[in-house]
Amino acid sequence: MSINIADSIGNDDAELIPNSSFLIPNCPKPELLAPAGNFEKLQAALIYGADAVYFGGKDFSLRAFGDNFTRDEIFQAVDFTHALGKKIYAAVNIFAHNADIDALADYLTFLEGAGVDAVLISDAGVLALAKELTALDIHISTQANVTNWRAAKFFHELGAKRIVLARELTRAEISDIKAHCAAELEIFVHGAMCISYSGRCWLSKFLTGRDANQGACTHSCRWKYRLVEETREGEFFPVGEDTRGAYVMNSKDLCLLPKLADVIQSGVASLKIEGRMKSVNYVAGVVKVYRAAIDAYFADPENFSMRDDWLAELDKVAHRPYTTGFFAGDGLPTEIYDTSKPKRSANFLGIVRNFDGETMTATIEQRGKFERGGRVEFLQPHGDTFTQTIDFMRDANGLEISAAPHAQQLVTIPVTKPVEIWSLMREAL
Repeated sequence: MSINIADSIGNDDAELIPNSSFLIPNCPKPELLAPAGNFEKLQAALIYGADAVYFGGKDFSLRAFGDNFTRDEIFQAVDFTHALGKKIYAAVNIFAHNADIDALADYLTFLEGAGVDAVLISDAGVLALAKELTALDIHISTQANVTNWRAAKFFHELGAKRIVLARELTRAEISDIKAHCAAELEIFVHGAMCISYSGRCWLSKFLTGRDANQGACTHSCRWKYRLVEETREGEFFPVGEDTRGAYVMNSKDLCLLPKLADVIQSGVASLKIEGRMKSVNYVAGVVKVYRAAIDAYFADPENFSMRDDWLAELDKVAHRPYTTGFFAGDGLPTEIYDTSKPKRSANFLGIVRNFDGETMTATIEQRGKFERGGRVEFLQPHGDTFTQTIDFMRDANGLEISAAPHAQQLVTIPVTKPVEIWSLMREAL
């Protein structure tokens, strides 16, 4: 497989900050925080190694088009998370209007009763309401656009326990905020980025009436546009798909894995993965990589180095070209001009729901079409990834089949090695 991550995000060996005073001795191990777009993705995130997850309810979060959680599902999610000794945070990060306040009051008190560990808030009025009505821990959302230590201190003094910093900060700026503010700091380390400052965009509302700041973004920045000259009404000119134009607002995806040592040494408390609307394959693969890398760093910080297999795994999930964004302060472009479509290099085929060690067979819940004779790989929550050929297949009734074309049907196949439940079966390249 061709690995292009390091090339696309710059020289991994470059010194970000020559001043060693930025190094924090004995810095604590940061939390790995993962997206939970629905209950299955929440389970995958936690099983593959996340310390905490964040989710949105049916209202008041900035992913209105995602599956999100009903109130009954929130109880279920809290119970599952806490049973593993991990934490769960609720995104309540819309910019509220007057009509939202009464319903927000009810929702915040519900979240406290459900047992969530914190709420993510971007709106000052919602923050005040949460402090007035609940004892919930408050995390300030990246949408609040905190880019300096005085803003961080301001929110901390208002009662916020944690500040999710704006993506537009450099390593030096993050370390400086840490030096001036006692609040926990959280930064995004992986996932989609927004062309607008801290995601505060008006384009979707302007073009479609759907407000990104109310959770209804249509991702207008990913669209392809044509040009019209003001005196030639109705005459449209295509914008050529090259490095000069086309998708001029289309951002690359963030990947700070090659800068992980510097991220940890900046002193942040939580490393956040974006992607509540991404697939379970994305969540599991990305979480496993960052879990392994964080653990490897703390096992031996002085000899920590980046592994090719970590980078290869990140290349297997759907993504746009990777960038370190603003963290390195190197001024490299973060936009993609030739296409808005993400790329992937491994098709997700199914989830292992059962393994029989006596017969060495696995039961797969199908998510993509696969056939007898196909070459597949298994990404396991804890064990190594392994590859094999499918030699035989049976359906749920025990009948021999040659292909599994139906969504979520259960298929039993022989496996060459013991395989963990919740392993993902994917196309092998």
